[in-house]
Parts: sequence; C-alpha cells; structure tokens
Amino acid sequence: MATSRAYHHGNLREALVAGGVDLARTGGPAAVVLRAVSRRAGVSHNAAYRHFANHEDLLAAVAARCMEQLGRLMLARSAAVDLPDEVAAARARLDAIGRAYIDFALTEPGWFRTAFCGTAAPEGQARHDGPSCEGPGADPYAILSAHLDELVRLGAFPADRRPGAEYAAWSAVHGLSDLLVEGPLRGLPGAELRTAVEAVLSTVARGL
Repeated sequence: MATSRAYHHGNLREALVAGGVDLARTGGPAAVVLRAVSRRAGVSHNAAYRHFANHEDLLAAVAARCMEQLGRLMLARSAAVDLPDEVAAARARLDAIGRAYIDFALTEPGWFRTAFCGTAAPEGQARHDGPSCEGPGADPYAILSAHLDELVRLGAFPADRRPGAEYAAWSAVHGLSDLLVEGPLRGLPGAELRTAVEAVLSTVARGL
C-alpha cells in the first residue's frame, strides 16, 4: 500500500504518483491535484510539471495505480483458493475475484472511484486490450478474461459462449459495486448487502 512520504532523491515521478494514491484513498479523484501532491512530496509545484503535463496526466497515472491495487487483490483472492477438483477450483476462483472486486469498492471507495474516474491511461501503459494478468501490473479485465478462458479449457464453459462473456460478467459485478458505493444501494444493511452480492454472483455463475 502507498504511504505518505517526502521526496529527497531518486524517482520524483514515483513520489508524486504515490502521493496522489494516498490522496485518492481518502478523497477520491477530486483530491488528486498537482499542487497537493507536490506539497506532499516536498517539492515546488513547478517541479511536478517536469513529469506531468497537466492535472489529467497526473490523475491518469494515479487511476492506473488504483486499478492495479484492485487487480492485486483479485489475484491474491484467486491464489488463495485451494480445492482438489480442477473445475470446482476454477469456479471458486471466478467467484473469488468477483467478491474481491466488490470488497475493494466497499473498503476502498476512494481508490475505486479514482480507478474508474474516466481518465485515459497514460501513453505506454497497459489498456484493456489483452495485457498480462501476471505481476504487479495486474489488470482486472485481463484477470477476468484469464479465469473465463480457464473454465473453457476445463470444459466447464462452452467455447461458443465465451466471446464477450467478460463484458457481461464485469458489467454485473461493477454495476453492483457502483450502486453500493455511489448509488441508491449505498448503506445497505449487512444482511441485505450479502443477499445482493450472492444474487449477482450466482446469476453470473448460472449465466456461464
């Protein structure tokens, strides 16, 4: 997890992004501004412009880092599944990444809002066009796609129904997450929250 720090030497760009991630965690995308992250890193406002052309450039880098945090949680939850049956394990891993996605939205709403604030990824960063789901640059879209491909490989999901399945699955889980964080389901009581999560995830599983 990112922590506050003052910049003394080394990679100023990284220090600025880390500061932006800290600010996003508590304040969402609106808190990520060049002046604030410069102050957090202990450098002048003008120094930040050597690394980011404008506010949108900085926010894109911070949004990408927040998305990475989501991907890491999904990978960790998937890796924690330990079942002897391959098909049951694959299904459990798909369920686990869906729950991780929702948990991330509920426990880190600032990062969640920032990750999906609509800012384009900076030039050279992975977009949703098939990046690897391995390592710290984990992309949620690629992780979901890899898990669906695994179900096809194991014969648990018909190959002719695979094209586009990630869109349906992601839309369902993200839609619920957004409703719980920003929409009319915000503050749903615990029992109702669990019912909503189970209903959406079980619907996705049945659809596959």
